[in-house]
Amino acid sequence: MAGVNTIHIASAIITRPDGRTLLVRKRGATAFMQAGGKIDAGETPAEALARELGEELNLTIAPDTARFVGRFEAPAVNEPGHVVIAEIFRLEVADMPLSPAAEIEEIRWIDPKAPGALPLAPLTRDHILPKV
Repeated sequence: MAGVNTIHIASAIITRPDGRTLLVRKRGATAFMQAGGKIDAGETPAEALARELGEELNLTIAPDTARFVGRFEAPAVNEPGHVVIAEIFRLEVADMPLSPAAEIEEIRWIDPKAPGALPLAPLTRDHILPKV
């Protein structure tokens, strides 16, 4: 990827038993996406995911709780000229309350097969929701 600015992240497809999936919207952004964030130096993707979910949703998980789905690339929605490389995990949660924290302004539980007119990040729209 020479010449391309990349952002390496870990994100989660968080679902409930009823099949709905969680999307988040960061403060100042319009597009919804999976919860997660940048992988810090020395972190594994699973460790980064656990940290980010704690920061963004007050959700505590053990890094080995989430199941790895794959690595996907898409244009970064909030950073023009960048490509996001995402390590995607799947995590099912029961009816535990999740609340937006840190830079997350809004959370929504959606039907992944019918997201409606919700503005979606390219990674979410093109790679993630088709796999849910």
